[in-house]
Amino acid sequence: MSLRRSVAVSLVTCLGVLMLWSAPSAAAPSGPPIRIGGTSAMTGPLAPQGLIHKIVGDIYVEQLNRKNGLLGRPVEYIMLDDQSKAEVTRSLYERLITVDKVDLVIGALGTGLNIAAMAVAQRYQKILITATMGIPKLSTYDMHFSTQGIGAEPEKAFPSSVFDALASTGKPPKTVAVVTSKFPSLHFISVGARDVAAKRGMAIPLYLEYEFGARDFGPIAARIKEANADFLWAGSLGMEGNMLLEALKKIGHTPRGHLHIFPASGPLVQSPDAKYALSLTVFEEHPPFTDNPSAAEFVKLFNERATKAGLPYPKVEQQAAISYCMWQVLEAAVNATKSLDDKVLAKWLKANPVDTIIGKQRFDHPTYHGFGDDLLKVRQVQDGRWVVVWPRQW
Repeated sequence: MSLRRSVAVSLVTCLGVLMLWSAPSAAAPSGPPIRIGGTSAMTGPLAPQGLIHKIVGDIYVEQLNRKNGLLGRPVEYIMLDDQSKAEVTRSLYERLITVDKVDLVIGALGTGLNIAAMAVAQRYQKILITATMGIPKLSTYDMHFSTQGIGAEPEKAFPSSVFDALASTGKPPKTVAVVTSKFPSLHFISVGARDVAAKRGMAIPLYLEYEFGARDFGPIAARIKEANADFLWAGSLGMEGNMLLEALKKIGHTPRGHLHIFPASGPLVQSPDAKYALSLTVFEEHPPFTDNPSAAEFVKLFNERATKAGLPYPKVEQQAAISYCMWQVLEAAVNATKSLDDKVLAKWLKANPVDTIIGKQRFDHPTYHGFGDDLLKVRQVQDGRWVVVWPRQW
């Protein structure tokens, strides 16, 4: 019996080896590379987020090239530093299209910079898929598509979700202080928050705007302390949230509740002053988001790469997720159409939804080009990590 079992195991093992040897595998990509160009902020105020988008792009292109590339050809990603400046972004997209002769372009980081990129893409009739375009009404180009998942009216939808979440606690705020950067999308959503709060009967003892790139938050903190509102809505970007909380701490004021729209996720989550802070998201590194196999694989790869790069919060969250979706949508369009023709790709995306790690994305809004369903969620800092707290099913 022992001998027969040994022979059987040997036969099964040999058969397995033969099957592996003869099984078809994806052919390695060959031929001239498909060149995809874009910019991101490696320097300037947007640099913390820019590094995240670069890591995501590097991961995605490596994944493509380990399979069959695109259309059987290898993919080359050309990413240039736009220094967080719209005028630099504009000139770099000109260079990518006219000098570097890229086949396709993807978006920059931030609404203002993507508006600059969009003007160039429209001039040359190039499709432009962006991950960060927070003002749908400014998407006037019919070959622009946004993977940010913010829907057509984020200035109404997201504040409504936040105030619904606060109301669910049984102690909704009666007063809301709103301070916001003049960075386009942050300003747009924060003005909406002020209006939504007022319509819900909340008083607004403070509405204050500051210049994008500000570093001195002392005077702003003093105004917040004076207003002494139940809830602080901060239209902040990157490290602005940390600087604002530090300035508040210096004058002995702790917000009773606070939100930061687009913070530097790692630094904020590690700040002892950010306990229970709220923010906007479409993905966090916990179920049910990570139940998606593609998302789970990306989480693993990003964790490894981000840790090696020294990111303070090497987890997949808002910025990493929407950047990954941008590449998913581009890949889906190219594979479905078997084409690199910009107009062919745009026509397909207008007619077909795409499954992404943040959900199914559509781009067929009748008024705002390239936008679809609202996928925004509210997240909160809890025990040193971000978790989604609203809507309830998430």
